[in-house]
Amino acid sequence: VQLQACGGGLVQTGGSLRLSCAASGRTFSMYHMGWFRQAPGKEREFVAVISMSGGSPYYADSAKGRFTISRDNARNTVYLQMNSLKAEDTAVYYCAARRTRVNSSSWSILSIYDYWGQGTQVTVSS
Repeated sequence: VQLQACGGGLVQTGGSLRLSCAASGRTFSMYHMGWFRQAPGKEREFVAVISMSGGSPYYADSAKGRFTISRDNARNTVYLQMNSLKAEDTAVYYCAARRTRVNSSSWSILSIYDYWGQGTQVTVSS
């Protein structure tokens, strides 16, 4: 599976962005899809994950109430709608895919993911 993230850009505090991650191949619907981000000088961190069918979204505390993860299996694409953006949301955002399900507390572990996209930059200006 090859993943291509896009949709990043420069936005003011309080604004919104929608990130997309398109997957190649015909097995997209067989993967759980996650979003991570990495700010300058910091480790990559978990943002959200969604199950194969589009149910059971799970969010990091920093994303709850502001971000929404969704997917369109017909388009082989996962989305991250980001609202009420803050300066601390500035980071490179990555999508990732995992074939099998894990318990909720494990979704944040980078090494469990099978595939990664190349990242898209999100910059929130104050």
